[in-house]
Amino acid sequence: MLKGLYDWMMAKAAHRHAIWWLAAISFIESSFFPIPPDVMLIPMVIAAPTQWLRIALICTVSSVVGGFLGYAIGHYAMDSIGMAILGAFHLQEKFLALKPIIDEWGVWFIIVKGATPIPYKLVTITAGAFDFDLVKFTFASIVARGMRFLLVAALLWKFGPPVRDFVERRLKLVTTVFVVVLVGGFFVVKLL
Repeated sequence: MLKGLYDWMMAKAAHRHAIWWLAAISFIESSFFPIPPDVMLIPMVIAAPTQWLRIALICTVSSVVGGFLGYAIGHYAMDSIGMAILGAFHLQEKFLALKPIIDEWGVWFIIVKGATPIPYKLVTITAGAFDFDLVKFTFASIVARGMRFLLVAALLWKFGPPVRDFVERRLKLVTTVFVVVLVGGFFVVKLL
């Protein structure tokens, strides 16, 4: 099933309305769709490198807006829809373990998890279920999703197709290193 969805998304990345498909996929991936929008973002930026910023921003905004749907599912329908979605991805145990982490780390949790290939739907649904502050959730989502999609698009724009294989195979590593550098920078600024 995932292979079929992946192939379908690759076809949509080459479609004349690809940007709208990317926006739709970015929106639904934030709450229930299984494949991240990077699958479309990467070939779209390679095909139109001068449009990298526009493509990444559309992906980011759509993902953040879709995050509100995930938040609403967690907030209003956790016992029914939320648990069904998490169950479909085998994420129930992770959900239950996140309450103390969100309570302690809050915005940092959303930024770090939202920027990595951890399923963003887990982050959005969990934030809603645990009644995380919506303003902080919005801020953290913009930072996290913006970092992720802008980083991938910028790397592709700068280095082109040769970096595609590296990014696709090591997306988790690339975004994790970026998040570590960002968080480290905040701590250095705080110490000064």
